[in-house]
Amino acid sequence: MARAKVVVLKTRPESVLEDYKKLMHLAEYEKFLPKDRDTALKINISWHHFYPACSTTPWQLEGVIKTLLDDGYKKELIHGCQNRTVVVSAKKGEVANKHKPVLARYGLRNIHLYEKDEEWVVYNPKGKMLVLPDIFPKGIHIPKRMIGENVIHLPTMKTHVFTVMTGAMKNAFGGLLHEKRHWTHSVIHETLVDLLTIQKEIHSGIFAVMDGTFAGDGPGPRCMVPYIKNYILASNDMVAIDAISARMMGFNPLSLKFIRLAHEAGLGCGDPKEIEVIGEDIAKVNFCFRGDMNTMASRGQKFIYWGPLKPLEKLLLRTVLVPWSYAASIVYHDWYWYPFIGKKRVNEALQTGWGKLFLKY
Repeated sequence: MARAKVVVLKTRPESVLEDYKKLMHLAEYEKFLPKDRDTALKINISWHHFYPACSTTPWQLEGVIKTLLDDGYKKELIHGCQNRTVVVSAKKGEVANKHKPVLARYGLRNIHLYEKDEEWVVYNPKGKMLVLPDIFPKGIHIPKRMIGENVIHLPTMKTHVFTVMTGAMKNAFGGLLHEKRHWTHSVIHETLVDLLTIQKEIHSGIFAVMDGTFAGDGPGPRCMVPYIKNYILASNDMVAIDAISARMMGFNPLSLKFIRLAHEAGLGCGDPKEIEVIGEDIAKVNFCFRGDMNTMASRGQKFIYWGPLKPLEKLLLRTVLVPWSYAASIVYHDWYWYPFIGKKRVNEALQTGWGKLFLKY
């Protein structure tokens, strides 16, 4: 079996598009993405506000698109895609995060994987499933269009309240599962492994391009402290790129359950000692991120998923009572945290080189 490879480069606002091309070429991405298949650019929208490190950056999206087109991928076979969530509006987010104008500039389709707009089908995985058949006993529904497509995941480097860090593996969470995917939060690590098993069965090619120009530490994916780190990463191994990102942030990858389970299942390589890192020497890189912090909202969720309210999980989150949780999240994140805490951090970020680049889109 070929050794897993992850490319890591330093970048700057003045050269970022060319740096993304160099990154993808060093990762030999064309080997993994057939040019005669549709290619889905799985955009990460973790919030419908712009917040540094939270969602796919416009230069990340443009760098990937420009590289694909320069290398002969047909624009008719490339599309951006994102899915609906119950607390984040992808349609507002694609505007706030400047994704929509980038797709329009290059004449690419922009597809929202909403169940009312796209056909969803029951998929019966061939590989071993850990939890999804139990969570969704009526069948695992996935977007039909994703079967047979290439997918390029576009995550950012950040921490997460449920998985310590989040990256390429979790990016599929917002693409393959419908809006009731929050039902899986109590078994999120196993869910990510199941989704990677499914991806390997349905996609013609899988690749990830990760942006760490801004990286976020704290109770992500939203309420983080953003830091400028100037890194970009790429790999065809979803487990390996998450493992290297985790190590750069200061975590032991194999201590993170979803990485360890995927590694043990042979779905990719999660041990940094077995991964070839191309580009930058990251031996001494350590962001010293914590990833163990909570907001009031995430603490309440954890009480339900793993704490004293666990017996009430189905009642609170899978019945007619569930709108209370959506409302609580919106009130906390959009009405309190963003205007009173997050907005100041955004304004500070917009004064930096990356912030000024963002404003130009």
